[in-house]
Amino acid sequence: MSWTADGYVAVVTIFNFQQYRHIQAPGWTLGWKWSKKEVIWSMMGGQTTEQGDCSRFKGNIPHCCKKDPTVVDLLPGTPYNQQIANCCKGGVLNSWVQDPATAGSSFQVSVGQAGTTNKTVRVPKNFTLKAPGPGYTCGPAKIVKPSRFVTADKRRVTQALMTWNVTCTYSQFLAQKTPTCCVSLSSFYNETIVPCPQCACGCQNTSQPGSCVE
Repeated sequence: MSWTADGYVAVVTIFNFQQYRHIQAPGWTLGWKWSKKEVIWSMMGGQTTEQGDCSRFKGNIPHCCKKDPTVVDLLPGTPYNQQIANCCKGGVLNSWVQDPATAGSSFQVSVGQAGTTNKTVRVPKNFTLKAPGPGYTCGPAKIVKPSRFVTADKRRVTQALMTWNVTCTYSQFLAQKTPTCCVSLSSFYNETIVPCPQCACGCQNTSQPGSCVE
């Protein structure tokens, strides 16, 4: 992260730490809500799905003016002048356990109207992740120790001005509220049939959240 005249330039990196769950095509979609009146001046390695209303700007038009932008990865074969390192995989990520080299994806974003010091910048909120469908719940952004970078000759270390982390967890119940396996129950003496999704297979145990009915 580095400062600009009215904001900052940040590199966002997504890691898939799932053991065996890949993120398949059409890939991940990352969203958030700005805390102030920020805009995205430009991006590399990714793009927002909508520009939003930028009519108040004259001359230099931002890449995105939405309060809640949604970002997707660029496709393989993107021109080099639009790429950064570790980008442009079409949003497809392997799991960290199976292939760490292809389990991450990055994009660069230039943010304006955001403040130019650690005290005036506000972290985004309400992060969402789809990979490609629902199932992920994201926690709040937490400011952590600034990331450190070693130069190619390994003789100098630089660090970011600010770094924050967001953790998103996956839930099968959020991904598919209606079970894929459904058993209808009936009785010899009762004509009433228990309909789906009130089933005996794949139902969530309400008495113990996060567990299944056995």
